[in-house]
Amino acid sequence: MEAKKIKKDNINLNVEKHKKNRIKTEKKTKKPKKSDFKVRFNILTFLTYVCGIIILTRLFSLQIVKGAEYRETSNTKLSRETTINSTRGSILDRNGTSLVSQEEVFSLEMYKSKADDESLNSSISLMTRILRDNGDSYSDNFPISINPFAFNFESEEALAKWKENYDIPEAASAEEAFYLFRDKYNIKSNDVDEIRRILAIRYEITTKGYSVTRSLQISKNICRNSFLQLQENSNDLTGVNVVTDSKRIYSMGNLASHIIGYMGRIDKNDKDRLKNTNDTYDYKSDDKIGKAGIERTFEKYLRGTDGIKQIDMDVNGTITGEYVTQEAIGGSDIVLTIDANLQRVTEEALANCINGIRSGAYSQVYDAHRRSLCCYGC
Repeated sequence: MEAKKIKKDNINLNVEKHKKNRIKTEKKTKKPKKSDFKVRFNILTFLTYVCGIIILTRLFSLQIVKGAEYRETSNTKLSRETTINSTRGSILDRNGTSLVSQEEVFSLEMYKSKADDESLNSSISLMTRILRDNGDSYSDNFPISINPFAFNFESEEALAKWKENYDIPEAASAEEAFYLFRDKYNIKSNDVDEIRRILAIRYEITTKGYSVTRSLQISKNICRNSFLQLQENSNDLTGVNVVTDSKRIYSMGNLASHIIGYMGRIDKNDKDRLKNTNDTYDYKSDDKIGKAGIERTFEKYLRGTDGIKQIDMDVNGTITGEYVTQEAIGGSDIVLTIDANLQRVTEEALANCINGIRSGAYSQVYDAHRRSLCCYGC
């Protein structure tokens, strides 16, 4: 009986302990009071107001306090993107001898700016004088020559149509038309040679056009002296930009030309052909691609990938900064299995043999013993 009583007492103690533990747990998990929610809501509201005040203050500073300054900066600063041409890969023989390579060249282009006629004419005069003094040519399609004055047209009908298009009196002479164009472009100089140089570029701008983002090529493959002088005078050259380009050099001349092939400007047939081969490269209308031989077959390996450069300039077209936003990736070199020296010897021997046949150096006689024709000289 006593053992049963002790066991019952232990059970009762365990029950009481369980009740106490449950009461403690309920106290711990008790829902927060409404005052706690109110405090949290007030803190969140306060942070929202602070963020709003900061944003409004910043907007007030940008639009009201510094608005005029930023507006002036945006009106006097232009930005454009230009292409950085990739370097096309070389073609080598089995010994690493260069058959085709690239040579760095400089080209001159112009972009439209907000400069007036006086500044533009002054810039063109300086630019063309630098090119002329260094023996470099530039775009010149103005159809009036000087010393003596004369029109450069193939027929009277073409001349009459040109006068009509540019509102030139039908009876106007070459000299009179020349000075009418001078007045049209507000050229203040009295030097006939300088006027003629300015007219050449202004006429090119009128006929071909250009914009802030689309350039007009003035000269290509200019010499290094012209490049350096143009860079030195860049502050006085409105909208003028010198770009680095590459020129394809066939080091061995016509050697293995039937194998190497050649390059040419892309046309519609080339685009259709590339589209059929799932080539998604974005070619521009003035790009050059391989037209035959190795140049064509390995086009996608040789061409590389063009880069992008951002150019900043002021309202007058003077460049104030340049930034490369995407680096150009050069094309891969192609190594052929032919030997350049062996190919040269073979082609020379073949040419000599063909020339000999043409000149009659080889003759044929009948060999009575062999009963066949023999060729002497081979």
